[in-house]
Amino acid sequence: MAFGDSTRYQSKTAMTEINVVPLVDVMLVLLIIFMITAPLLTHSVKVDLPKASSTPSQTKSENIEFAIRADGSFYWGGEPVTLDQLPARFAAAVEQSDKTELHIRADRDSHYELVAKVMSIAASAGLVRIGFVTDPNELKAADTGTTPDHP
Repeated sequence: MAFGDSTRYQSKTAMTEINVVPLVDVMLVLLIIFMITAPLLTHSVKVDLPKASSTPSQTKSENIEFAIRADGSFYWGGEPVTLDQLPARFAAAVEQSDKTELHIRADRDSHYELVAKVMSIAASAGLVRIGFVTDPNELKAADTGTTPDHP
């Protein structure tokens, strides 16, 4: 019996592959645990809540309906205006009420530069509430691939 005989180990090379069988076993056990516990975490308590009806209270402030067409023309409440008239009109609207809102309805083909100029003039006049108005019918038509009817 030779305890120091290392000739039988010299012909074998070092194992360079990773044994993934234990890793797969652990992952399968974790998968089963999560599959069992996940439905238990999503339970809900049935509560019979009281029914109440209410209407939302909205404070009506003066809104400026402003439109920008694709050809570059501006409309204040349906009335044509020029870019030079806007600073005085915005300032007068702010003097009447500091809660005045500017609703911009810009044509889809209008230049962004015009929209940015109007917003800049409105902000410099003191209008802090500026919003864009869109047509929800056009969004639905874009989703379905049809074109909306315009009168």
